[in-house]
This record gives sequence, C-alpha cells and structure tokens, in this order.
Amino acid sequence: MRIVICYLIGLIFGVGISISGMANPAKVLNFFDVAGSWDPSLAFVMGGALLVTFIGYRVVLKRPGPLLDNRFHLPASRDFDLPLIAGSATFGIGWGIAGFCPGGALPALGTGQTEVVIFVAALIGGIVIAKLMQVALSRRSDVTA
Repeated sequence: MRIVICYLIGLIFGVGISISGMANPAKVLNFFDVAGSWDPSLAFVMGGALLVTFIGYRVVLKRPGPLLDNRFHLPASRDFDLPLIAGSATFGIGWGIAGFCPGGALPALGTGQTEVVIFVAALIGGIVIAKLMQVALSRRSDVTA
C-alpha cells in the first residue's frame, strides 16, 4: 500500500509541476530574466507552494507520527553554514543556467528531450560527487582530530 501512496503523491507532484509550467525551461528562464521578457507567474506558483507547505506542516506535525514511516525526518540544525550556503547557491545558479530544477526535470524526463536527460545525468553526477566529497572531508577531519 505504501508504494501505491508514494506513486500517487509523485504523480500529483509531477502533474502539478507540468501544469504550472515549471517543467518548461523557457518559462523558468523567463522568470529569471527580470530585465527582459520577465514572466512573474512562477512567483505565484512558488507562493502557492509555500502557502500549502506552511499549512501542511502545521497540520501534519500535530500528529504523533507520520502515516508511512516510524518518525518525522526533520532537519536537526538551523545553522546557516558554508555547506548550506554553497549548496543553495549552486542550486540557484544551476536552475538559472539550465532552466530546470530537480523537481521540474524529473517529470520532464517523460518528454524524452535530450536537454532534460543531460540535466538529470549531470544532477545525478553532482550528487555522487558531493557524497564522495563529504566522505573524503569526513575522513580527513577524523584523521586530523
């Protein structure tokens, strides 16, 4: 049953991304082009997502636990550190260059466009490199400690 629920959640997310235009890199790039053909509609999409998330967290976190897991998986730290800032900047720069964010690229894989496949492959490569760097830095700090 859990896999069916996860599939339906993913399907709803993908349909929402597609309907909102966030799977279309031209629409995303026009959002970032404030000096040219600026398209503010994605601000409304993001604002709507923030509103739903705000309300959703308030409702869900009142429950003793999640329905499909043993516990809630929430960030333990609220610190703004270098990895958070660097990761956020890399995410934003990549989104601005490619016109895709990971949430919009995954549903767009269904289009079969070469650009989407290349972006997702680069995304996976970046995740692997970041994990390898985390392991290397962790080992390095363990040796010096």
